Amino acid sequence: MPGLTLGDTIPNLEVETTQGKIKLHDYIGDSWTIIFSHPGDFTPVCTTELGKMAVNAEEFGRRGVKLLGFSCDDVQSHKEWIKDIEAFTSNMGL
Repeated sequence: MPGLTLGDTIPNLEVETTQGKIKLHDYIGDSWTIIFSHPGDFTPVCTTELGKMAVNAEEFGRRGVKLLGFSCDDVQSHKEWIKDIEAFTSNMGL
C-alpha cells in the first residue's frame, strides 16, 4: 500500500516552510508530531481546519506535540493564506 501509515518512519525530507528550511527528522526530534495535509491554500474547509490547529498549537506544545502541515502550494502562497486563517480565527472568537 503506498503512502505512510501510523507507525511508519517519515522520510527525512528537507523542506521549505513558512518558518524557514527544515529537515523533518531534526524538527521532529524525539517528540510526537501530528502531520497533516491539505489540497490547497485558500479553500474554506482547509482554512477552518488549519485555524483550529493554530488556535490549539500552544496546548499541543505544552503536551510535547509538534504540528506540521503539508500541501503542494508554495511558501509565498502559505504566507498570504496565513492572513485569511488569522482573520477567520479572530472573527470566530477562537
